[in-house]
Amino acid sequence: MNNSSFSLRNIGPGLVIAATGLGAGDLIAASVAGARFGTTILWAAILGALMKYVMNEGLTRWQLATGTTLLEGWVQRLPKFISIYFLIYLVLWSFIVAGALIAGTGLAAHALYPEISVARWGIIHSLLALALVLIGRYSLLEQLMKFFMGLMLVVVIICAVMVAPGLSGIVSGLLIPSIPDGSVMFIFSIIGGVGGSVTLLCYGYWIRERDWNQPQDLPRSRLDLVVAYVLTGLFGIAIIIVSAGVSPEVITGPGMVLGVANQLEIVVGPFGKWCFLVGFWSAVFSSMLGVWQGVPYLFADFVQQYTYRPEQPVRVDTRTPAYRGYLLYLALPPMLLLLADEPVWLVVIYAIAGAFFMPLLSGLLLLMNNRRAWLGDLKNGLLTNLVLLGSLLVFGLLLYTEIVKQLG
Repeated sequence: MNNSSFSLRNIGPGLVIAATGLGAGDLIAASVAGARFGTTILWAAILGALMKYVMNEGLTRWQLATGTTLLEGWVQRLPKFISIYFLIYLVLWSFIVAGALIAGTGLAAHALYPEISVARWGIIHSLLALALVLIGRYSLLEQLMKFFMGLMLVVVIICAVMVAPGLSGIVSGLLIPSIPDGSVMFIFSIIGGVGGSVTLLCYGYWIRERDWNQPQDLPRSRLDLVVAYVLTGLFGIAIIIVSAGVSPEVITGPGMVLGVANQLEIVVGPFGKWCFLVGFWSAVFSSMLGVWQGVPYLFADFVQQYTYRPEQPVRVDTRTPAYRGYLLYLALPPMLLLLADEPVWLVVIYAIAGAFFMPLLSGLLLLMNNRRAWLGDLKNGLLTNLVLLGSLLVFGLLLYTEIVKQLG
C-alpha cells in the first residue's frame, strides 16, 4: 500500500491509544469539573487533547527518524538514571493503575448487573483481558478497541445531546477560555487526564505492529493521531456537558460517575442512565485491554535493552517471558487491592512519581527531538516546541501541587 494513502485502513493504532487513555479517571475528573463549573471549561478538554497529540506525534517522529522507540532512545543515549527512574515508576504505576482498572471494571459491570459483586466482576474482567491478550494478536486488539471506542462515543454523545444545557454556553465554553474561581486544579486535572500518560509510549510499539517503521510513514501516523485525539477531545467535552446538564451532587471518586448516571435517569429516564453506564463500562474495560496488551511491551523492551542491546531495532516479541510475566503482574497481584486499602506509603510514592512523568516526557521531547544530528529534518518545529513548553509548565504546576498535597 502506498505510504501516503489516507485510507480508513490507516486508522488504527491511534484509536487503540485513545481508547486506552480514556479510563475511569478521565470520566471522574470531567464529571466533577462539569458538575462544579458547567460548560465554561470545555476548552480544557481541547487543550489536553492537543498537548497529548503533540507529545505522541513527537515520540512517533523520534521512532520513525531513528528506528528506536523513545524508551530505547532513553537507554541508549541518555544518562542511566533516567531509564532506571522510569522502570521504578513503571512498576509502581502498573500495580496501582491495574488495581484501579480492576476495581473500575468491577464497579461498571456491577452497576449494569448488581447480582455479581464488584470484586468478582473486577476479577472476571481482568482474567478475560488476560486471556484475550494471551490468545490474540495485535490485530484482534485493534478491532476490539475500534468497537469500544465507537460504542463509548456514541452512547456518551447521545447522553450529551439529551441533556445539553444550551448551545450558546457550549460554544463559548469551547472558544473562550474561562477560569472560574476555584477551577484551576480541576482544569489541570482535565488537561492531565485526557488521553492517558505513560500509555502514550505504547503507541510506538503498536505502529511497529503495523510495520510503520520509515519516515515516509509519518503522514499516515499523523492522520491516525489527529483522528484519535479529536475523538478523545469529543469524549471529554461530552462528559463535561452531561455533568453540567444533570448537575449531580459533587463527590469524589467512582461514586461521581454513578451519581451522573442516577441523575440522567431522573432527567431523561432509564434509557439515559443505561447509555451512560454502558459508556462507562466500555471506557474502563477498553482501557484495561490497552494497558494489559501495551504496557508489557515497555517492560520487555527495557529488559531487552539491558540484557543484549540489539544492534538493529527489533520488534518486541509478545511470547517472551518478560512480556508474559509482566502481563501476569498486571492481571493478578493487583487483585489484592480489592481486598484491602492501598498502603498509604505506596500511594504517596506513586502520586509523586507519577506527577513527575508528564513534565519529564515533555522535557525529554524538547531535549531529544531538537537535535538535528539525531532526527535530521524531522526535528521539532517552532510551534511544536511552544506546545511542549506549555505542557512542561502545566504539568510542572501539577507536579508541584501533587507534592504539596502529598507531603503537606
